[in-house]
Amino acid sequence: MNFSLTVLGSNAAIPANNRNLSAHLLNANERFFLIDCGEGTQFQLRKYHISFQRIKHIFISHLHGDHFFGLIGLLNSMHLLGRREELHLYAPSMLQDIIRLQMEVSQTTLVYPLIFHALRMDQHDLILEQERLTVHSFPLRHSIPTCGFMFREQKPPRRIAEARSYAYCSDTGYSEAIIPFVREAGLLYHEATFMQDLAHAAADKLHSTAMEAATIASLAGVKKLLIGHFSARYEDIGPLLAEARSVFPETYPAEEGICINI
Repeated sequence: MNFSLTVLGSNAAIPANNRNLSAHLLNANERFFLIDCGEGTQFQLRKYHISFQRIKHIFISHLHGDHFFGLIGLLNSMHLLGRREELHLYAPSMLQDIIRLQMEVSQTTLVYPLIFHALRMDQHDLILEQERLTVHSFPLRHSIPTCGFMFREQKPPRRIAEARSYAYCSDTGYSEAIIPFVREAGLLYHEATFMQDLAHAAADKLHSTAMEAATIASLAGVKKLLIGHFSARYEDIGPLLAEARSVFPETYPAEEGICINI
């Protein structure tokens, strides 16, 4: 049974160096979950032949534009394509007002139910529970309220020895407080905006270095680490990957279009 992640965007702040903005697509036994929705996400979905209409749940980690500016376009495209099935959106509460305003000024009434779930950004919460999957949110350390997400199988197929899991940590400064929430994840995505020589910039902006991301992975005992949210200053991400692997060898880059089986 499928439990895989497709990377749709991997850059920070602005699209650059042929890298798009933050978006991940988790396929959990043919249930599609979109995590963050930076500008251009719907183009990436088309590029990698992922149907918009198969997405039933969207999770937005915080309201910096590179993580949600693609959402309105995607919602509108679903509308124009005649979607009828309900769509669940999990996000900071202010996003509901932003969507309402954009729909009002464009005189758009969605033809499908959009069900909004306001996240409590300062605590660990169970936000979705299905037959074989739970999703928890947890607070991250950033300049505005931000949360990560943990997707975990509850009843793995018999041929799978352990329950599979994916933890998503978008924008965050180095924080060991997240370790209990991501411990032993099958795959941890952790932002790595800078290299260690710019640790001062990472601290000022409440972002992380590649080495810091790897340190969290090591302390949390995860199986694999995926790093992304790369600063546009890095045309070549090889040095960030090498830095992370010096601490945690099972580190991989969030290259767009890759599909990782968890």
